[in-house]
Amino acid sequence: MKAGTMFGDTQAFSGFSVDNVSAAKKFYGDTLGLKVSEENGMLRLHLAGGTTVLVYPSRAHTPGSFTILNFPVADIEGAVGQLNQRGVHFEHYEGMPNETDERGIFRKGGPLIAWFKDPAGNVLSVLQDADASADA
Repeated sequence: MKAGTMFGDTQAFSGFSVDNVSAAKKFYGDTLGLKVSEENGMLRLHLAGGTTVLVYPSRAHTPGSFTILNFPVADIEGAVGQLNQRGVHFEHYEGMPNETDERGIFRKGGPLIAWFKDPAGNVLSVLQDADASADA
C-alpha cells in the first residue's frame, strides 16, 4: 500500500443492524424489491450501480435515529403511493424544521423527501431526484 492512498482503492461498504434478519429479508426483498442475498446469517442488499450494504443481526439492536439509506426516485408522489400500497407507513413530523404534509412528504426547501422505517425501526427515505433512473 502506497503512502497516502490508505483506503483509496478499497471497495468499502456500509452496514447496519436489525433485530430480525428474516423480517428484514422480507421487507427489503419483497416490499422494497431489492436484490437480497443471505450468507452466514447476514444479508447483503445489492443496490443499483453495484453498491452493496451489509445487514447484520444484533441482539443489542437500537434503531438508527437518522436516515441510514436513501432511495432517489424520479417521482416521489408515485413512489410514496406504491410503497403505501405495499404496507409501508411514512413518518409524519409536525412543528419541526422537517415538517411533512399529510402524505409524509417534506416540501419546505431542498429535495422532496419522505421518511419511513424498516421492521427494525431504522429510518429510510425516498427523495425526489430528476436524475433517478428507477422508481421505488
